[in-house]
Amino acid sequence: MNDTPHLPPALATGIGSLPGTDAREAAKAATGSFEDFPHLPELPARGPGADMIGRTAGLLVELYARVEPSGWRIGDRPGRDTRRARSWLGEDLDALEEFTQGYEGLLKVQAVGPWTLAAALELKNGEAALSDLGACRDLAASLAEGLRQHLEEVRRRVPGARLVLQLDEPSLTAVLRGQVRTASGYRTHRAVDRQTVEATLRDVVGVHDGGPVVVHSCAPDVPFALLRRAGVAGISFDFSLLTERDDEVIGEAVEDGTRLFAGVVPGTDAPLSDPAGSVMGVRTLWRRLGLRPGLLPEAVTVTPACGLAGASPGYARSAYAHCVRAARSLADNPE
Repeated sequence: MNDTPHLPPALATGIGSLPGTDAREAAKAATGSFEDFPHLPELPARGPGADMIGRTAGLLVELYARVEPSGWRIGDRPGRDTRRARSWLGEDLDALEEFTQGYEGLLKVQAVGPWTLAAALELKNGEAALSDLGACRDLAASLAEGLRQHLEEVRRRVPGARLVLQLDEPSLTAVLRGQVRTASGYRTHRAVDRQTVEATLRDVVGVHDGGPVVVHSCAPDVPFALLRRAGVAGISFDFSLLTERDDEVIGEAVEDGTRLFAGVVPGTDAPLSDPAGSVMGVRTLWRRLGLRPGLLPEAVTVTPACGLAGASPGYARSAYAHCVRAARSLADNPE
């Protein structure tokens, strides 16, 4: 077993984003659906500053970003876009606090990780921060300090909660493979050395001192082994994108105590099978790996495949309820 902060068993949770613009409705859905592992909702439909990049840019310390036609760009001072991002986050925290009075248990908060942020945020010359490793270091340091302050704020508002930090890294594989496009679109930024990627992630993971960190990516080929070495307690992924060539790293992760956040429920409106059917693939994987069935509820948390911002409100509520029922099926009948 590794010395990564332990993540206790929790049957199901959400990824982060939900449809709509009402913070209270979203907080009610997240806390009401997941009684033992709610999360802070994100509502990107409100516009720039509520999107995942803008929301995390609002957390940065001594670095600021503004919206340009091409996306978010680092600027010299906090402007309207930064203020808007911080205001919406405050509104979301107010709503979460209202619905978690007296709550004691796991509570997840999400932010974009350092490498997806570096791939998305532009420098003043219009290129991604990813083009300059010095800029990447500055960005990661600013993010780490911002996350430290954010976690302190959530602890103050929900003092009984055990916080879990989720870093969203959908661009991580593209960063490692040199597949992030330049501003012109004709070239790609060179691949970042794996040791550099790992060290930066380890530094950011370390801000949640003594607390568990999960990395989420709904892209193919999630680098499980690298993330484990960086000290994450859990890895969140789209289960449908796994292939048998992932078996070995999945098995090693489970044996090392890494919790799998298995995204088995579609992130956009789709027919939902019976709950047991949704986790059939997880049971099949377990048998293929020769793992003890009784380990399933300890090792797997059921989630949607990705955020639900693109879903209808009705489907989002159904998807959350489905995750809970599917997880219960896995726990009650792991064979």
